[in-house]
Amino acid sequence: MQDDLCELTAQQLHELYHAGRASPVEAMTAVLHRIERLDSTVNAFCQIAPDALDMARASEARWQRKRPLSALDGVPVSIKDNVAVSGLPTRYGSRVTDETSAPDDSPCVARLRESGAICFAKTTLPEFAHKIVTDSPLTGVTRNPWDTTRTPGGSSGGAAAAVSLGMAPAAIGTDGGGSIRIPAAFTGTFGFKPSFGRVPHAPRGPFALLSHVGPMTRCVADAARVLTVISRPDNRDWYALPFEPNDYELGLKCKPTPGGIRIAHSPSLGLDVMPESDVREALARAASTFRDLGARVQMEDPPGVARCNAIHSILWPACCRQLTAGMADGGAALDPSLQAYANGGATISREALLGALIERGELGAAVNTFFERHDLVVCPVYPRVAMRFAELSAVDELFPHFTAWCNQLGLPAASIYAGTTSEGMPIGIQIVGGRHADALVLWASHILELALGRAPLTDLVHRLSSSIEVRKPR
Repeated sequence: MQDDLCELTAQQLHELYHAGRASPVEAMTAVLHRIERLDSTVNAFCQIAPDALDMARASEARWQRKRPLSALDGVPVSIKDNVAVSGLPTRYGSRVTDETSAPDDSPCVARLRESGAICFAKTTLPEFAHKIVTDSPLTGVTRNPWDTTRTPGGSSGGAAAAVSLGMAPAAIGTDGGGSIRIPAAFTGTFGFKPSFGRVPHAPRGPFALLSHVGPMTRCVADAARVLTVISRPDNRDWYALPFEPNDYELGLKCKPTPGGIRIAHSPSLGLDVMPESDVREALARAASTFRDLGARVQMEDPPGVARCNAIHSILWPACCRQLTAGMADGGAALDPSLQAYANGGATISREALLGALIERGELGAAVNTFFERHDLVVCPVYPRVAMRFAELSAVDELFPHFTAWCNQLGLPAASIYAGTTSEGMPIGIQIVGGRHADALVLWASHILELALGRAPLTDLVHRLSSSIEVRKPR
C-alpha cells in the first residue's frame, strides 16, 4: 500500500485522506522511501527538509480533527532550489552560494504552507537556472528517468524528474525561457508557465523581467489545484497581477468540449528551425484531436516569434551579466556556460537593451491582435525529444526556440504529454494562450489529456527500479 501512494495524484491523495483510508504521514513516508530507492540514479533532489515528517504529522492531526486547511493539506510538494524555503539554504545549484538558511519563504511557498501542503525538499537545477540542461557544479548531473543517458531538460529538471517518478505528486518550478515546459516535455509530465505576474515571486533577482513560477505535476487537475493556491496575493512582488480569486480546478469543468474554440496550429512558429518528425506527428495528432472534438483549427503562425527570440538573445545575457557583476571575482568560479552568457551580456549597450525592451512591447501588441482571431496556439515545446548527454556539445541545440517568446510576452503556456517516439521517449506539445488566459490554457490542456491519456508512471518506475537491481553488486 505504501509504495502505491507514490502513484497517486494530489487529488487522489486528498480523497484518501478525506475517507480516512490513508494519512499524510503514510504518503510522506512513501515518498521519502521512493527517493531513497531511486534518486541516486536520477539526482532530482539536493535537500530534504529535516522536518518533513513533522509537517506530515501536523497535517494528519488536522485531518483527524476533520479540519484540513485546503484540498492540498498533507500533499508533498517539492520546491526548486532557486525558490526560498525558510529554514533551508537557497543554493541556486552554485558553489558561490553558502549554506545560510533562508529567513523567509518565497510567496508561493508561503501560500503552500498556509494551505497545509508539505514543502518537503529542494530540487536540482543548473547554476542559477541559466540553461535548459540540469547539471550543476554544486550538485552534479540530473538524469532523465525515461533514459538515464539523456537529460531531463532544464532548468527545472530536478522537479520534472521527481514528479515523473512519483517522488512528489507536485513540484514548484520556474521558467525564464522554457524552464518548466522543456523539462515537462522531456519527462512526460505536465508543466504550466502562468501569465507573467500571475504567481507572486520574491526575491526576483536579476531575471525579474522574465521569470515565472508555476506548477509541475502528472495531471492538469493537480496543476490547477496548485495554481489556485500559489496565485494568491503577496505584496513583496511589485510585478504581480491584481488578484483574481479563481478556482482553476473548477474551471476545468466549465465546458465539456472545445466546440467553437479557435486554435492556430503552428508546427514551426514561423522559425527556420523545423521540429523532428516525431514531434511534428504528435503535434498533428493533438491538432486533429481538437478538431475532432469540435474546435476550429487552422494552420497559422503567431507574429514576431523570431524577433522575440532575438530579444531573448539580448535580455538573457544581460540578466546573466547583472547576476555576475556584483561577484568579487566576476564569476570566475561559475559554470563556463553561465560565464559565456555573462561575457556576452557585458557587450550589450544600454541603447540595445532599451531598444529590445521597447520592441518587446510592440511585439506584444501585435500578438494581442493575433489572439483576437485565435483563442489558443498549439505548437512544439522543443524541436526534438530529450537529448543524450553525448549530444550536448552544440550550443545552438540548447536555445529555447519555441518557448522563449512566451516569456518575452508574458503569455500563459503549458507542456502536455502527447505520446512517445519509436524509441519510447516522451513527446510534449505546447498550448499557448493570449494575455492572462491561464484558465483557458489549463482547460484546453485538460481536454487534450482526457483524449490522449497520461504518461505511464508505474511502467517507468518499474523499468528504472529493474535497472538499479541489475547494477547492484552481487
